[in-house]
Amino acid sequence: MSITVRAAGLGDAAPMSTVLAEILEAWGSPRAHSPGHVRAFYIQHPDQVASYVALDGDRLVGFQSLKVARKGNAYDLPLGWGIIGTYVARDAVRRGIGRTLFDATLTAARDAGITRIDATIGAGNAAGLAYYIAMGFEPYRTLAGAVGTRFHTGQRR
Repeated sequence: MSITVRAAGLGDAAPMSTVLAEILEAWGSPRAHSPGHVRAFYIQHPDQVASYVALDGDRLVGFQSLKVARKGNAYDLPLGWGIIGTYVARDAVRRGIGRTLFDATLTAARDAGITRIDATIGAGNAAGLAYYIAMGFEPYRTLAGAVGTRFHTGQRR
């Protein structure tokens, strides 16, 4: 396995959409996942700080998005916090892809002056919660159907 990480580009929207659709289907989630949605929400969003893709050879096997919390953000986070989302193809989990993506995202967060990153995980997503805890996130709030975890970018992993 040789995983490489690079910034997401517009041409990545379709394979990112495929990864996202597979995950959302497994969750039974009706969330949007079309290439257009991925482009608008994970690549070109006005609050986007960074978006990275993980490749195994030519195959896109995961992606991670980091946005900055603005006034009125959907997660009710303090202004300036980072908002992260991580998606790894179901047949590629437990291969270090999430860790590799987070290394790149954490550098981008620090470069952007973001001091805290929030990951809000569905309460039933034990694997997602375990991933973020392994990255150094700590649960700090309980929401309806979700757990809020946070990471201080000044901490060592």
